[in-house]
Order: sequence, then C-alpha cells, then structure tokens
Amino acid sequence: MNHPALAATGIDPNLELTLKVLPAVIVILIVSALCGLLATRLWQPRVLGEMVAGVLLGPTLFGWLFPDVQAKVFPPEVTPILYVLSTIGLTLYMFLVGAGMEHGGSGPRQPLHQPAMVAVAGILPVMVLGMGAGLLLWGTLSDPGISRWFFAAFLGGALSLTAFPMLARILYERGLENSPLGKLSLMAGGVDDAVAWCILAILTAIHIDSGSGGAARTIGLALLFAVLMLTVVSRLLRTLGRHVLRSGQISNGTMYLVILVPLTAGWLTDWIGIYSVFGGFIAGLAMPRDAAFRRMLHGRMMDVVSTLLLPIFFAFSGLNTRLDGLGGGTMFLAFLAILLVGFVGKYFGCSLAMRSLGFGWRESYAVGALMNARGLMILIFINIGLAQGMIGQQTFSILVLVAVLTTAAALPLYKLALPDRLERAQRNEPLKEPRDHGLAAGASEEGSRVG
Repeated sequence: MNHPALAATGIDPNLELTLKVLPAVIVILIVSALCGLLATRLWQPRVLGEMVAGVLLGPTLFGWLFPDVQAKVFPPEVTPILYVLSTIGLTLYMFLVGAGMEHGGSGPRQPLHQPAMVAVAGILPVMVLGMGAGLLLWGTLSDPGISRWFFAAFLGGALSLTAFPMLARILYERGLENSPLGKLSLMAGGVDDAVAWCILAILTAIHIDSGSGGAARTIGLALLFAVLMLTVVSRLLRTLGRHVLRSGQISNGTMYLVILVPLTAGWLTDWIGIYSVFGGFIAGLAMPRDAAFRRMLHGRMMDVVSTLLLPIFFAFSGLNTRLDGLGGGTMFLAFLAILLVGFVGKYFGCSLAMRSLGFGWRESYAVGALMNARGLMILIFINIGLAQGMIGQQTFSILVLVAVLTTAAALPLYKLALPDRLERAQRNEPLKEPRDHGLAAGASEEGSRVG
C-alpha cells in the first residue's frame, strides 16, 4: 500500500526508493573504479583501492568534508538495500572462493606435514597474540555484555585470516602456479581461512544463543549441513559438472541452478544462525572439482560479483568505519598493539615455519608477506561481528585499518624478499623437494581477481 502523502503527490514509493538507491550505487562504482585504477598504478592489487574507496565514502572523509552531500547520497532508507546487495554479493563471492579451492590438485602431491606446519604457524601464534591483546584491551574496546574471553577469541580469529584469493591471484599472475611451494602456501592459506571461519561460526552460535543452550544446536545443525552438502549434494552436482564439460559451456539454464545452490545454502545457514557467507562457501566446496568447470564458472560469475556487488559491500563497510575516533592516545595505542600482534604473529610465524622446512630466508619472508595480507576476508569476518553485536564501532574501525595496511604491505614486502631475478629462478626450478631457494607459490587462476 502506498504511503498517503506519496499517493497524494502521485509519486510511487518504489520509484522514489529506486531514485535514491541508483545514485548511491553509481557513486560507489565510480569511486571504486578510480581508487582501483590508482591502486594498480601503485603496483597494488585492485581490491586494496576498492577497500580504500569504501572507507573514503564513509564518515572518515566524504562525511567529514561534505556531510550534507553524503547524507543525500546515502540516506538512511538506502542502507538496508545496500546491506541486502552486500549480503548477496558476499554469499556469491564466498561461493566462488570455495569453488576455486584445490582439493587435490595435479602433479606431485605435497607431503601433508609441510602445508600443515605452515598453516599451524600461520594461525596459532597470531591467535595467541591476538587473544592476549584482546584480553588486555577488553575494557577499552569491548561493548558491555561481551565477555573478556569472547572478545579475545573474536580478535584472535579475525587476525588469523589470510587473503586467500589474493594470495592465489598474485602467485598466478607471477607465473608461479606450478611451483610445489606455491601449492604448499596455498594449502596453508586455505586451512588458515577455514579454521578462522569455523571459529567465527562457533562464536556466532554462542553469541546468538548465549545462555540458552542453543549454541550446541546451532553448531550441530551447521555440521550436519556441511556434511550433507559435501557428500549428498556434492555427488548430485557431479552430474551437472559432466553435462557442462560435455557441452563445453555453462548455459543460461544451467546458471539458474548454479546460482540457486549458494543462495539456497546461504538462506539455510542464515536460518541455522551462522550467516549466509558460510553457506555460500560450503556450496562452493560442493561444486564439481574439475579445473575446466571452475574456469567456466568463474568466467561467468566473477566479473559481475567483483565489479558490482563487492564495491557495494566495501561502501557499506565504509559507512560503518569512523577513523576519526582513533585520534585519541588510548585508541591509537590500541590500534598499534593490534596491528603489531597481527603482523608479527602471521609474518614471522609463517616465515619461521618455511625456514624450518628447508627454504631460504628470502623465500620464507616472501611467503610470510603474502600470508600476512588479510584483504576482503577480514572485512567479511568483522562485518559479521559488527552486525551480530560481537564487536563495537571502535574495534570494527581499528580492524578495517589493519586490513588495509596489512594488505598494502603484502606485495612490497614480497618484492623486497624475492626480487625479479630470484623470482625468475623459481619459475624455472623443476618440481622437487624444497632446497634453500624457492617461493611458496601457486594456486589456480580461479583464486580470483580480488582478496
């Protein structure tokens, strides 16, 4: 039913809302494109520019310089629409991340203890340090009603993430995708992210059902959902994969089914209580594992998801980011502490693990630099935390800045550790057990163009 005032003026309320949403989306895409282009000119991944664009469109810059204009571009009634578009985009993006992950891979198999060691070193030290920082900063940063240990676990889990798709893309673009060390680092990054998402799923279940005993039910249903998706649904989807491979393309009719899988899975996990991105990710893992199928799937979907829906997510995150609140001495010291423990735990943890496996210091530091990037992954993590009330505005803003800085540092630190002449040697090195030179590199093209 139309609002009486609008009906009197003859304005359709749906049209009025559309005329507010479309300018917001247009502004988001223009600023994201410009910042993404600038990032590539500065030898940074495009996703970093898009992350910065989201922050600039929020109260930190746009709202500070032109508050009236920002209020007109992003009025309150537009925010829920941006949230819905962001949720759809994240669900489909995590679906593509899951679909692009290598379960087995081709060529010589990596000894499982090698990626396992790097994965543990990439998550355990930063988790411990992050939880330590969380315990100390709980009184400063945490909202009332959140326990000290819960806040510490959330902070440690957020800092333990790696920008898995960005890691894959960088290694592919540098021609290192066939290196056994590349598969090692990619497997380690995938494990780190999987563990972090499991931590978030558990924390979400505990937070939503705190004190009611419902957390066990939520976790149990989530595990049942994952098992059914990775067994029953995965087997059913193999028929789809064979059909696509026979025809050599994903038809329009097939795309309906493909897109329905992650959206339905996202709806189910939302109903369970662990947020739709988990459903999208599990749905991606359940898709056929053939490399040709994954290439076709990413070719059909990734450009639309990454150029339309993800910039909206970055802008939605930016609207919730207030860096002006970090100017005080206490907040600035808290930010430095979180940045330091996040960087040291991941960078040196992975580097020392690589060194213990027999790789040289340069190769070890190169892998540590790439594993330390957090990119889009941590933004998804902390947006869920903010939406569910697990963290407050100040913690969210601090972690957004940590995400931007660690992502920006990844490629320069990598190039510092492994300049072109050493990187060329890696591309020419035959497949063999690690020696004193070699970069953990590799991953499939399907790792995607964003992190």
